[in-house]
Amino acid sequence: MLIDTHCHLDAAEFDADRDDVAARARALGVARIVVPAVGRFNFGSTCRMRTLYGCDIALGLHPIYVGQHRDEDLPALRKLSEDVRPVAIGEIGLDGFVPGLDMARQEWLFVEQLKIAQTLDLPVLLHIRRAQDQILKYLRRYRVKGGVAHAFNGSHQQADEFIKLGFRLGFGGAMTFERALRIRELAANLPLDSIVLETDAPDIAPAWAYRQRNTPEYLPHIAEVLGGLRGQSQAAVARATTANAAATLGLTL
Repeated sequence: MLIDTHCHLDAAEFDADRDDVAARARALGVARIVVPAVGRFNFGSTCRMRTLYGCDIALGLHPIYVGQHRDEDLPALRKLSEDVRPVAIGEIGLDGFVPGLDMARQEWLFVEQLKIAQTLDLPVLLHIRRAQDQILKYLRRYRVKGGVAHAFNGSHQQADEFIKLGFRLGFGGAMTFERALRIRELAANLPLDSIVLETDAPDIAPAWAYRQRNTPEYLPHIAEVLGGLRGQSQAAVARATTANAAATLGLTL
């Protein structure tokens, strides 16, 4: 059994064969898929993934779309989260990679969403691209119920700080590339109880599907790669990461 802790199954890339993608993933042992929203504009499609496929959902305002988010999206996020009880607030965070994004606005939206997570006693799913230290600063100030540092690519020291704050670190397709030395070194040496698996489908495809659409059915192979890096079996990795994800997100197995 595996849990994909980050998969945008509602994305347009799956419109032609979403039923088949979900069925194939399930048949391969991906028993649960967490689908995070990226903005108020896709809250509805995110919620439909739970209705149609039994997915777990997260609701949040992604920093990439900072220019589209409105102040009134925050009370809408809180109200819907109270009503439907997502497993987390997410995908939220900061992005220091994409040029032209208003960082001050990103930070304000991030803090306001951390406050919502605090109020609702929910974990968060973090987008942390080139913003690890900034995010850690806010997490120390606004303590939340842990969560997942999605697509982690920081240093060992930063990893330790996230772990101290109750977070687990998400590893997926990037880890499968032999040239991704830092990510692979982290995946091999961090405590296994600090790691969860993810695909970020349809993005961040693994090495065997480079420049193709990523899908949740690749998660078992990703687990196998992690096992190889750690000298452990796929089954052992699956058991541990599934338990980690369930504990972090309050899932009943």
